[in-house]
Amino acid sequence: MERETYQTDVLVIGSGGAGCRAAIEARKIGRDVIIVSKGLSFKSGCTTLAEGGYNAAFAYVDEEDSTEAHFKDTLKGGGYLNDRELARILVEEAPARLNELEGFGALFDRQESGLLNQRPFGGQTYRRTCFQGDRTGHEMMTALKEEVIREDIPTVEEVMITSLLWDEEGRVVGACGFSLPSTDMMLFEASSTIIATGGAGWLYPVTSNALQKTGDGYALAYRAGADLLDMEQVQFHPTGMLYPDSRRGVLVTEAVRGEGGRLINALGKRFMTNYDPRGELATRDVVARSIYNEIREGRGTPRGGVYLDVTHLPAELIEEKLETMLFQFLDVGLDIRKEPMEVAPTAHHVMGGSLITPKCETTVANLYAAGEAAGGVHGANRLGGNALAETQVFGRIAGESAAKNTIKTPAAVRKEQLGAEEDRLSGLFKEGDYYPHQLKEELQALMWDKVAIIRNQAGLKTAFDQIQSLKDRMDSLTVPDGKGFNRYLQDALELENMLLVAELVTQSAIIRKESRGSHYREDYPETLKEWNKSIVLNKKESVRFIER
Repeated sequence: MERETYQTDVLVIGSGGAGCRAAIEARKIGRDVIIVSKGLSFKSGCTTLAEGGYNAAFAYVDEEDSTEAHFKDTLKGGGYLNDRELARILVEEAPARLNELEGFGALFDRQESGLLNQRPFGGQTYRRTCFQGDRTGHEMMTALKEEVIREDIPTVEEVMITSLLWDEEGRVVGACGFSLPSTDMMLFEASSTIIATGGAGWLYPVTSNALQKTGDGYALAYRAGADLLDMEQVQFHPTGMLYPDSRRGVLVTEAVRGEGGRLINALGKRFMTNYDPRGELATRDVVARSIYNEIREGRGTPRGGVYLDVTHLPAELIEEKLETMLFQFLDVGLDIRKEPMEVAPTAHHVMGGSLITPKCETTVANLYAAGEAAGGVHGANRLGGNALAETQVFGRIAGESAAKNTIKTPAAVRKEQLGAEEDRLSGLFKEGDYYPHQLKEELQALMWDKVAIIRNQAGLKTAFDQIQSLKDRMDSLTVPDGKGFNRYLQDALELENMLLVAELVTQSAIIRKESRGSHYREDYPETLKEWNKSIVLNKKESVRFIER
C-alpha cells in the first residue's frame, strides 16, 4: 500500500467538540497539532447534532443554583458511579469554557437583561442549561471551526485510523490508518495522541449518532492496552424520530420536554408521573424505560412509539425555541404546532470509555482521551446538557496535558509494527460467504434485542456467545480489492471494532448484577450498595473494580 506520512507534536483523532477544543488549546500553548477525522472535518461528530444545550451553573435564571447543586445533580443522575473528581472539574469549569466559546464567536440565547438564558433539563434541580434555540451543538461547532481556522490548525479528513502505534516501552507514538477516498496508508507520528472519537451508537440499528460512531476510539485504546470502565452503561435517549424509516432514530431534543412537551400514550394519557414524580423531566434512563414499558405493555402507537405533544404551547415559543424541531418534522409532513410527534428511544451516548485521570491521561503513556471516548464523568447516566460542557472542559484539559507532554517524549515509530498493520489491512481483501454489512446488521439486531434498554442474564449470555460466533465468521468475509473508495474495507474494519466493543459492553453488563442508571437488569432490578463500583476491563488483566 502507498503511504503518506505526517509528523506533529499533538495528534487529535476526532474533529468534534472535544477534539477541536483539545487542538485549540494545544496550539495556543505553541505546539504543532493535526486533527484527523474519519468523516468530513467538523461535520462527522455528534456535537453538531446535539440540540438542547450546555449545562453551566451561572444562576442567571434561578439564583439559588450553584456549582454544588450541579455537582449533586450530576452524581445523583449518574447513580453515584461517577468519578467524583472528574464530575467536580466538569461543574466548576463549565461556565468559564462557555465564556471562551463566546469569545470564539458562539452566540447563546439571552434574556432581556442581557444575561444568558437558561432552560430546565431532565434530572436538574434548577434551570441551568444554556442554549441557542434547539441547535446549540451546531452553534458551538461553528465557533470551534472558526477558531481552528484562526489558529491555522491543519485537518486531515476522511481517514480511518485503524491502529495506534507504540514504541518498545509501550508508549503511544502516533497512529496509522487509511484514506477512505484513495485506500492509501496514512501514518501520523506524534509525541502525544488524543482520542476524541465519540461513542458507539451504531452498535444498535436505531441511533441518534452520526454514521461514523462505531466505537473506533474504544477499540483503539483497548488494543493499545488502555483500561476501559463501565462499558455496560449505554444511554438510550428517550425520544428519537420513529418514521419515516430514513429518519428513524434521529434525535428529538430534550429541549422539547424542557419547554413543556408532554409524553402521551396511545390511550391519550400522560404517563410519566406514574413512573417518576418529576414527570417528563426525570432523568433520561427513567424516561426511556418508561416509554419502553408503555410500548411493551400495549399502550404504544401502531408504529411502536408514544406521542410527544407541544400543541398546547404558543406557536411563537415553538418557532423561537424549537425551530430546528419544527422544520425537522415539517420536512416529513408534520406540523408540531398542530399535531403530536411520534417518538421512541434511540441509542445515544456511552457513559463508559477510557479510564482517565483529571489530566485526561489514559493508563497508556502519551495517550489521552476526552469527550464521549472517555469514561467516568457521567457515571451510570448522563444528564442532558452535561455532554456539551464535557467536550469543552475535558477537551481543553486534554489539549493542555498533551501539549506539555511533548517536551519530554519524542516520537519513535517501529517500522515492523507499521508493516504488520499494512499486511493486516491487505489481508482483508478476499472472497468469502458474507459481506461486512450483513454481519453488521446481525450484530445490531442482536444488541437491540439482548443488550439494550432492559436486560437479563439469559439474553446477555446469548448475546455474548453470538458475538463470538460473529467474530469467527469474520474469516469468511468478502472484501473486494480495489483502489479508491472501498466501502467494503471500511465496513470490515468498523465491524471488527463494533464486535470488540459489543463484547466489552455485554461482558460488563453480565458482571453488573444490579440495576443502576442506564443499565437495567430485570432479573436484578434493585440498585445495590455493594455494586457502587466501576467495572474496569483491560486486555492484559482480569476484571478489576474501582470503589465509588
